[in-house]
Amino acid sequence: MSTNNLIIEERRRKIGQFLVGRLLPFAKKRMVGPFIFIDHIGPMTISTGRYLDVDQHPHIGLSTLTYLFEGEIMHRDSLGNEQRITPGDVNWMSAGRGVVHTERTPQGLRNGREYRNHGFQIWVALPRELEEMEPEFHHIPKSSLPHWKEGGIRFTLIAGEGYGQRSPVPVHSTLFMIKIETTEPSELNTHDHLQGETGFCVVQGAMHTPQARIGRGKMLVSMTKDSCRIRLEENTTLLLCGGQPFSEPRHIFWNFVSSDKSRIEKACKMWQKREFPMVKHDNSYVPLPALYSTKFK
Repeated sequence: MSTNNLIIEERRRKIGQFLVGRLLPFAKKRMVGPFIFIDHIGPMTISTGRYLDVDQHPHIGLSTLTYLFEGEIMHRDSLGNEQRITPGDVNWMSAGRGVVHTERTPQGLRNGREYRNHGFQIWVALPRELEEMEPEFHHIPKSSLPHWKEGGIRFTLIAGEGYGQRSPVPVHSTLFMIKIETTEPSELNTHDHLQGETGFCVVQGAMHTPQARIGRGKMLVSMTKDSCRIRLEENTTLLLCGGQPFSEPRHIFWNFVSSDKSRIEKACKMWQKREFPMVKHDNSYVPLPALYSTKFK
């Protein structure tokens, strides 16, 4: 392993009533490949008075990827999609020129029964030529994703390409997102199987490099050519996120991503004026953060 690897620790951020662990963006590393935002959701207990309710909010210039280990979330968007996501499925929404959505506890689970939500909310920046694409939404069931086993490691290719496999998630750039699960102490080899940068997100258990033991809630960032072999403890779960970086930088403010700062400012003004298409039969509205006035004025 290269001695230049960066270890990022989750920082706690509040989303409604709940705390999430934010890995990206990070001050010393804004993106990993095209991945620009990674939130580790939970595990959180959902119960009466503590339901997940993320009201209407907009996006531009990115694709969202929702992946759950436990629980359920109902997605609704301004395109008219209504999709319940369950563990192992993928919700993939490309915002392009603009889309609005909500994420909530499904109505059928608002019955007082306690359960856990646990997963990841991820944003992938779009290539510059696709930043203004027509928005679209895709749901890919767990059964459609490539699954395989090598020794004591189970692999699931959630998105992109790797290890000679391709996920059906319709991504727009060269990337990969892979779930790794061990049933015994194992060695993970990524050399020649993945291209670009890699973020090794430790969901549970631990991984070892020659320099460190990296436990739950941390992410190791490395070039794939530098991370040939990594030792994994028994009962470890990783998410590998990465790919080829873009040649030009991306700007991010709130829920907006673009290669052009002025495009983000335009989106902010549109949201303030309520010029985005909205989710039908939903009157909620998340206001623009107050920080906008100091960032763009």
